[in-house]
Amino acid sequence: MFSIPPANKPAAAGAAPAAGDLIKDSSDRAFMADVIEASQAVPVIVDFWAPWCGPCKQLGPILEKTVLAAKGKVRLVKIDTDKDPMIASQLRVQSIPAVYAFFQGRPVDGFMGALPESQVKAFVEKLVKLAGAAGGGEGDILEEALAQAKEALEAGDTQTASEIYGEILQADPENLNAAAYAGLVRCLIVNEDLDRAKQMLGKVPEQIAKDKEIAAVRSALEVAEQAANAGPIPELMEKLAQNQDDHEARFDLALALFAAGKREAAVDELLELVRRDRGWNDEAARKQLVKFFEAFGPTDPLTVQSRRRLSSILFR
Repeated sequence: MFSIPPANKPAAAGAAPAAGDLIKDSSDRAFMADVIEASQAVPVIVDFWAPWCGPCKQLGPILEKTVLAAKGKVRLVKIDTDKDPMIASQLRVQSIPAVYAFFQGRPVDGFMGALPESQVKAFVEKLVKLAGAAGGGEGDILEEALAQAKEALEAGDTQTASEIYGEILQADPENLNAAAYAGLVRCLIVNEDLDRAKQMLGKVPEQIAKDKEIAAVRSALEVAEQAANAGPIPELMEKLAQNQDDHEARFDLALALFAAGKREAAVDELLELVRRDRGWNDEAARKQLVKFFEAFGPTDPLTVQSRRRLSSILFR
């Protein structure tokens, strides 16, 4: 899918190419220079096409437009498979158009057939983000990859997020990237695969076991396990409608809302419970809020805002 430089191995640096170098025709003979060597600096997209291919004629202009819009962060190399079939054969291209993306000398992504412009744009944007832009070093690429994975996870695309987190860990043989490790566990939690999430946390490397990312995902798993037994939201809301002081129903409703992804509503219910009876069930609402905050992470805007609201209730 993409390439993260191995640990302690810096990515090659290079200046952004001139506009005239962004798109070029190449050949089997020039492939090493135009693609393998050039991809040490920025991702290089290779478009395998032929003059007789109708879909190729549709895809080509879209690729060129999108690459130009990236302003040097990716390059496009076009290879006519009628004239130069060797590289296509080595890559086992069976139909055209076929598109491969190379970074740091190896293929990292690709697709077959003519895609609409929106999908081509997404393909190029992914390459730009994952490569950390032109000349990005190892740290830049890693940060971009983590940001891309987090964005995918927040959008509910756990498959993409899992793939990115997995490749980050593959680049580190000891699996010591706490953010990526925790990210994989969060993907399992979102997919409600709590048993596997628990198993993975049980195998966390000792060196990162106390990292804040791991601590946060442990809390997230604990809350998810609680929420799994909270009960249906409509029934709990009906109980509260009949009795606003049914603290057990309000507490369970907060857990159920959390399980449904309604974080703010879940926090609101617990804050209301603290306001009504802060000592109920040995301060269960306040303690549950602390678990929520740990699960969200200390810098999450909802954590920061809700901590202030909780303090205003406790110390008014």
